[in-house]
Amino acid sequence: MKVDGKDMRPIWYDDALKTVQVIDQRFLPHEMVVMDLNTVDETIYAIKEMVVRGAPLIGATGAMGVYVSLVQPGNKKADNDYFITECNRLKDARPTAMNLVWGVDRVMKAVLVHDDYEMRVSAALKQALEVVEEEAVNCRKIGEYGMPLIEAVSKKKNGEPVNILTHCNAGWLACVEYGTATAPVYTAFDNGINVHVWVDETRPLNQGSRLTAWELGKHGVDHTVITDNAGGHIMQHGMVDLVIVGTDRTTRAGDVANKIGTYLKALAAKDNQIPFYVALPSSTFDWDITDGIADIPIEERDPDEIRYIQGRCNGKIEQVLVPPSDSRAANHAFDVTPSRLVTGFITERGICKAAEADIMALFPDKKRDK
Repeated sequence: MKVDGKDMRPIWYDDALKTVQVIDQRFLPHEMVVMDLNTVDETIYAIKEMVVRGAPLIGATGAMGVYVSLVQPGNKKADNDYFITECNRLKDARPTAMNLVWGVDRVMKAVLVHDDYEMRVSAALKQALEVVEEEAVNCRKIGEYGMPLIEAVSKKKNGEPVNILTHCNAGWLACVEYGTATAPVYTAFDNGINVHVWVDETRPLNQGSRLTAWELGKHGVDHTVITDNAGGHIMQHGMVDLVIVGTDRTTRAGDVANKIGTYLKALAAKDNQIPFYVALPSSTFDWDITDGIADIPIEERDPDEIRYIQGRCNGKIEQVLVPPSDSRAANHAFDVTPSRLVTGFITERGICKAAEADIMALFPDKKRDK
């Protein structure tokens, strides 16, 4: 995607420096900071501390982390125990996002077929870069399959703006290119369709107001930031045509784990007969589970993310304490939206209903023995 006319991605491999680099998203939208990932510890830190976030990007970062494990200072060359231990540490960095395990396992498998150290390094980098590129392609396809949904609404409204509500950041910052939930928006916009996006602020880290608003603005897409709790109100008053969100892990039966607050948006959409779509690449499906509420681990993060809020003041990025200093806070990072509230999934293979039979019909190669 372009930022001020410059092509940018949230993760890349600098061939001249032989280094994996990422945008440190904690400083956006006020500062553009780039972080080098030279060790597994740095990679884990980036994943845990939200330097990088969003399921596809976490998966891509984990994949690149496998390569990093082989070339970091003190690496043990072709020692299998060391290598597998480092890969397992990467997979444990965040519990909810399915893509992390998927990305690490894919590169690890490509490495372990080789005994020679140099061949392992080459295989890891090649496979990790393929993961990055494939996720970008998948998100582009999500945009292509999702755009007709927006186009149909536009025709019904005779070209008036199509109002789309989204939650958190499921844009290119959370992926590699295009995004998941935003991919149909960007594709529609680039094809001349009049779109407007309602951007949930998405507390506690304001990933909507900080990140989604920033990237939509850089692309020229009309948008309005709203409080998290305003979604129901604007749905009641006919101000939302579609809801499109992303996901961090989705069961093969259609239950969706996404940023906390998604479930409430789905309930409001259902009550107001507004289509509620989830956009995701196949790497975000967990093909082994069917009950999202029971089986998807929900990450609980540092309560200080609730207690403090970050913004720009007098040219500096500052954090301020909001509640009383002795008040406790609980920071559940995700919730699960049951499949019955989901209109459909927008994937790189097309759109399907949020039902196991329909999902598996679209992805017959992913079937597991029950």
